[in-house]
Amino acid sequence: MDALHQWLLDSSEPWTRCRTLVDLLELPESDPAVGAARQELLEHPQVLALITAAASWEERPLKRHNDASHPLYALSTLADFGLKASDPGMSGIIEKVLAHQSPQGAFQSPVFIPKAFGGPDKEIWTWVACDAPTLLYALLQMGLADDPHLQQAADHLAGLAVENGYHCAAAPELGRFHGPGRRDDPCPIANLYALKALSLIPAQLEGVAARRAAEMLLAHWEQRRERKYYLFGAGTDYHKLKYPFVWYDILHVVEALSRFPFVQADPRFVSMLSAITAQADAQGRYTPGSMYQSWKGWGFADKKAPSPWLTLLVLRILKRSGFCKP
Repeated sequence: MDALHQWLLDSSEPWTRCRTLVDLLELPESDPAVGAARQELLEHPQVLALITAAASWEERPLKRHNDASHPLYALSTLADFGLKASDPGMSGIIEKVLAHQSPQGAFQSPVFIPKAFGGPDKEIWTWVACDAPTLLYALLQMGLADDPHLQQAADHLAGLAVENGYHCAAAPELGRFHGPGRRDDPCPIANLYALKALSLIPAQLEGVAARRAAEMLLAHWEQRRERKYYLFGAGTDYHKLKYPFVWYDILHVVEALSRFPFVQADPRFVSMLSAITAQADAQGRYTPGSMYQSWKGWGFADKKAPSPWLTLLVLRILKRSGFCKP
């Protein structure tokens, strides 16, 4: 084992140690070391606080989708850490999500869209393409792929992709609402969220929807100096390493893309990966270039020190893409 992997295993973060053992060193979940790290993860005060936050998901309407403090992102982070539907505290949260499924199949959230942006100017239960895929991703990651509710949601998500990827789609009750830009433009963040969810559906790994979403993200990188999709550019802020995965930035995009074998040899993907690895220090560790204030106190939100979790994420991407070995 090299010094970098040992540094990850020496981390005080049980989520980092657990994912290092499983994702990098390929130990089975039944291994005693994995079990010990996982138990510590489930009992950690910061993780317990995330579970409490996620449980309030239906009590707080989404007003903007880059609000990292919203319970939606507590839920997706728990999924990233490896929590399962059977873990303590998760069943009630999952029941709430499953109870709010639209007739179309997408999972709903409480959303507030002002009239000025084409919304009803009140809180309603509905879905748009930049929240429903995150709920689907979290539940798939937690092991519920065989649930009929998720299968319906997955079919609906795959069916939303058009020739140039995912647009700012929304539920019928929202009428003509759509985000900034032209109706025939793809929405980068919608493509990113969709791609993450599709990556957890084996039948979609080589599917048309995934290929369209991936091409949209890769083409935007290729054209980053000439094209900005309204709120979504690929400039200085985009290049900064940041977690949790909330918005449109390079680590989030590469994490999603790396899950698809058909992307991994694409020169545009390799270029994006190089832009990430160029940010490593002499020991191969990664330090956040940006942070969400609402996550202050977490190691991945400290811009002054290398982050074990960020380092694990990059090493996992490299391993997944065939650029390094455990």
